[in-house]
Amino acid sequence: MTRTLAVLLAAGAGCLVGMQAPINSRLGRSVGSVQAASVSFLVGTLALLLAVAVVNGGYGNLAHISRAPWWALLGGLCGAVFVTIAIVTVRTLGASGLAAAVITGQLAVSVAIDRFGLLGIAKQPIGAHRVFGLALLAIGVVLVVRK
Repeated sequence: MTRTLAVLLAAGAGCLVGMQAPINSRLGRSVGSVQAASVSFLVGTLALLLAVAVVNGGYGNLAHISRAPWWALLGGLCGAVFVTIAIVTVRTLGASGLAAAVITGQLAVSVAIDRFGLLGIAKQPIGAHRVFGLALLAIGVVLVVRK
């Protein structure tokens, strides 16, 4: 995959994430926040199981789940917490405020993961440009959520 295609796909995924919280929040007004998060994950799980079956012709590799370290199973929990928090906070922050805060938090923890080589990621140096970028994002959050 080329770097350009990867960036375009990632930007497209970001568009979906930007739409996810307002969609789930609307569902949450009908059924409740945690219930909406549950429905969201159920629909996503069913779609992924269908995709796995179609792409791989079955579910064979899922039998190897015990080979993964215990912490590799926490991704779904992280997603569930994120979706639930997004459902609740988008009502206060709006879609842009939520996105700004989420991106800033995501980049901050990603820089730490890179710096210390956590979660199976190779160590990456942190230069002044990354720290400056984080500072600009934090300022951006303040400007976007400010009334």
